[in-house]
Amino acid sequence: MQKVTADDLSLLLDILPPHIREPLYQQINYSELLEVVLDLGRTPEARYPHQEVVLSPKEVRKADIEYVVSRLGSFSGDNRAGIERTLHRISAVRNRNGQIIGLTCRVGRAIFGTVRIIQDLVESGKSVLLLGRPGVGKTTILREVARVLADDFKKRVIVVDTSNEIAGDGDIPHPAIGHARRMQVPTPSMQHAVMIEAVENHMPQVIIVDEIGTELEAQAARTIAERGVQLVGTAHGNTLNNLVLNPTLCDLVGGIQTVTLGDEEARRRGTQKTILERKAPPTFEIVVEIQDWSRVSIHPDVGEAVDAILHGQTPQAEVRWLDETGEIRRQKVTSGYTLRNKEEHQGEKSLQLYLFGVNRFRLEEVAKEKQMPLQIVTDLKQAKLLLTTRNYYLRKPQKIRDAETINMPIYVLKSNSPPQMRQCLDNLYAEQRDEVAGSALGEVETAVTQVKNGRQQAVELSPQNAYIRRLQHLLAERHNLASRSLGKEPQRRVKISKEG
Repeated sequence: MQKVTADDLSLLLDILPPHIREPLYQQINYSELLEVVLDLGRTPEARYPHQEVVLSPKEVRKADIEYVVSRLGSFSGDNRAGIERTLHRISAVRNRNGQIIGLTCRVGRAIFGTVRIIQDLVESGKSVLLLGRPGVGKTTILREVARVLADDFKKRVIVVDTSNEIAGDGDIPHPAIGHARRMQVPTPSMQHAVMIEAVENHMPQVIIVDEIGTELEAQAARTIAERGVQLVGTAHGNTLNNLVLNPTLCDLVGGIQTVTLGDEEARRRGTQKTILERKAPPTFEIVVEIQDWSRVSIHPDVGEAVDAILHGQTPQAEVRWLDETGEIRRQKVTSGYTLRNKEEHQGEKSLQLYLFGVNRFRLEEVAKEKQMPLQIVTDLKQAKLLLTTRNYYLRKPQKIRDAETINMPIYVLKSNSPPQMRQCLDNLYAEQRDEVAGSALGEVETAVTQVKNGRQQAVELSPQNAYIRRLQHLLAERHNLASRSLGKEPQRRVKISKEG
C-alpha cells in the first residue's frame, strides 16, 4: 500500500553530535528509525518500531543539546523546530526557567499510496474529516491528499500548516504536497485565523488542515464549508461518537441541542420528553475513522449517522481494508464495530440491556473501546438485564419496580463514570463467556466419550468463536484425541477424531 520515498534521514542525523550520530549508522535497522531522544543527564536513545537502543554510555550534556539547537532554526510557540525542506521535527523539553533540557528528534517520512483506500471520497468534492489515534497516519494521508488534488486534479489547494507538520520546515514546502500552496501558522492559537485568511485572500478550491481542536477552529471550518470550499482535515478523537460527545468539536458534525417534546409526541416516539437532536448540517459530509494503515471505517453521510446515534440507533458504516494482494475490500456494517472486532467476537452474543439513568453514549463508547458487542433496547420486555445507577435504584421508580416484578436481573452502577462501566461490562461478559464455555466444553466431553467408545469415528462440534475453539482443542489433546478446525467464519468449528 505504501512506498516510502527518500526520507532525508542523513539531514536529521547531521544535526546530532558525532558520538551519538555514528552508532546510528551502525544499526542494522537504521532505515526504520522513528526518533532520537536526548534528555540532560541520561543516556541518548534511538527508538524503533519494536525496540529502543542506547546509543552511547555517556550521559547527554548541555553541550550536546546546544550542539543540536545551534543547527536548527528557531523553536515555535509549541516548542517545535524543523530542518528546512524536510519533514523532520525536533521538539524541546524546557525547565522552569525556559532552558532546553531535552530534545525529541523525530524522523519525518513522505509515504505515497496511503490515500488510495479513500481516494474516491476525496475526489467527490465533499468535505472529509479523518479521525484516529495518534500515530495512525492521519497527517501522512493529508499530505498525499494535497498532492493528489493539486497535481492529478489540478485544483487550487492550500495547506494550512501549523508547526509545519504537513509540508516541513522552511519557506519552501516539501515536494510531498505537490503543487499545493502552503500557509504557515505562527502559533497554534492562530490556526483558525489563518484558515479564514486562506479563504478570503487566496480563492482556494480545497483547504487542508491538521488537528482541528478548538471551538474557534471548528467555527472557522464551518465558515469555510459554507463558502463552498472543500475541506479535508483531521480532528482530536478516534471515532464519530467521540465527536458527538465532545462539546467543543461536535459542531463539526452538526452540533447537538436539547429539545423538549410534547406529551403526545414523546409517546408516539416512545422516548422521554427531553431528547437530543442535531442542531445544523454537518461541516464535514464524510467521516473516516482510520483504524490502521490498511483499514478504515467510513460514515458516508455524517448527518444521517449522527441522527441515528442521537435517536438511539446504530449508524451504518462501510469498512474498507486491503487484503494480502493489495486489493481494496469493502463491507457494510451496522453494528457500529469494525470487521475485525466482529471476527474476534464471533459467536459471542450481544448483551441486551435496558438503560435507566445511565449515559448511553458513554456506555457505547466504553463497549466499543473494549470491543464488546452491545444491544440497547427501548422495550423492557426485550431486555435480559436492566442497568441503572445507585441514585435511581434507591428511589425505586416504576421501571425498576417493573423489572423486579418480572424477576429481571438489575445491575447497579455507583456512578456514570467510564471506570464503573468498564467494570460492569467485564463482569457481565465474563458471566456470559463462562456460560457459553461451559456449554461448549460439555459438548466436547460428550464427543470425546463417543469417539473413545468407538460409537463414532469423528464428531463435528457446533460453531464457536476462536477463544472457545482453543479450549476445545486443548480438551481434546488432554484425552489424546486429534482435533482440527473446519469451515469459515462464522461457521468455523472443531472436529474431534482418534489420532492417526
